[in-house]
Amino acid sequence: MSLYETDINEWVEQQVKLIKQKQYEQVDWDNIIEEIEDLSKRERDKFLSAIRLIIHHLLKWEYQPEKRANSWLTTIRRERNNLTFYLEDTPSLKKYWSGKEFERNYRRAKADAVNETGLSEWHFPEKCPYSVEQIKSDWLPN
Repeated sequence: MSLYETDINEWVEQQVKLIKQKQYEQVDWDNIIEEIEDLSKRERDKFLSAIRLIIHHLLKWEYQPEKRANSWLTTIRRERNNLTFYLEDTPSLKKYWSGKEFERNYRRAKADAVNETGLSEWHFPEKCPYSVEQIKSDWLPN
C-alpha cells in the first residue's frame, strides 16, 4: 500500500515538501490532481448541503406550522450563516443557485421534508417555491 492510502496527512506533507523543493519528478501527480478535484467537490457539496437544509426546514415551517420548533429556526439561521461564509471564501459557488444542481437539491430537500413530516410528496410544490433571496435572508414563510 502507498503512503497516500495509509496516511493521507503524511502524504500531503510529503507532497508539499517535494513541490517546495522543486522535486517535481517525485511528486505523486495523479493523486494530487484527484485531491484538487475532490476539494472542489467538497466545497460544492457543503454549499449545496446548506441550501438543502434551509429549504427542508422552510418547507416544514410552511407546511407544518402547528409543529414549528426553535430547533428548525436554529438550523435555518446556522445554515444561512454557513452560506455567507462559503460564498465569501468561494464566490464561484453562486453558479449552483440555479440549474440542474439546484433543482436536484430541491428534490432532495423535499424528500427530506416528506420523510420527516409524514406528509405526501404531492403536498409540497414540484419546483422550489423560495427565491434565492428568501433562502439567504431572514425571511420565513407565514
